[in-house]
Formats: sequence, C-alpha cells, structure tokens
Amino acid sequence: MTDLVAPDILIVEDDSLAADLLKFVLERDGYRVAHVSDGRAARRAIETQVPPRLAVIDIDLPYHDGYELIQAIRVQPAWRHLPILMISSQNSERDIARALDEGADDFVVKPFQIEVLKARVRLLLRRGR
Repeated sequence: MTDLVAPDILIVEDDSLAADLLKFVLERDGYRVAHVSDGRAARRAIETQVPPRLAVIDIDLPYHDGYELIQAIRVQPAWRHLPILMISSQNSERDIARALDEGADDFVVKPFQIEVLKARVRLLLRRGR
C-alpha cells in the first residue's frame, strides 16, 4: 500500500482466495482497493499511510491478529474514526461481541454472502463520510 492516493478500502486478509474474491468484487463496484496479507504489514500501513475510507480485517492473521489491529487503528489519530468491518470464520457469539467491543463497526462471518457484504461496505462508507 504505497500509492500516493489512499485506497477506498484496505483489506487485511491472509487467505489469498478470500482476499482475491473481496478485491475483485469491490473493484468491480468501483472502489480502489489495497490488500495486505498479515498483521505486520497492516501495522506498518496504520503507522505510515494515509487512511483509507474503510478497513476490512480478518481476525486470524500472522504476526498481529485482527483485535490488535483494531486497537492500533483506534489509537492512531489519523485512523481513529475509520470504519472497520471484521470478517472471520470465527462465528461464536463471544468472538463477534469481542470484535465489536474492541471497536469494530460490523462483523461478517465467512463464508460470506457477496451481496450482504457489499451492502455492509456501502453502509459503513455512508456512515464514514
């Protein structure tokens, strides 16, 4: 994520198939999308890059998990109010509640329905204006 223009959406996902699907679907809808595949790269982006309009973050990531990334986003002044959509195959009530309590704005369980995911992205982007 080194573009001079910030992407609309940052995807943080280590599963390449899921990341490719998300990127394809969102780019097809006209969004500029950046992808990083682990928590270390995401932390670097949070600390050094202009924030996107939305972050889509998996929970299970190498180096720093999604919960840690939520915390890093919420303390970084430029990123503090960034809408965060968590995606995960962890679908227990406890996992969802923890993500929301940590500061995520929404949560989608994998495997996700594409139209529902896109609707949640649109909703969060509208709220983030």
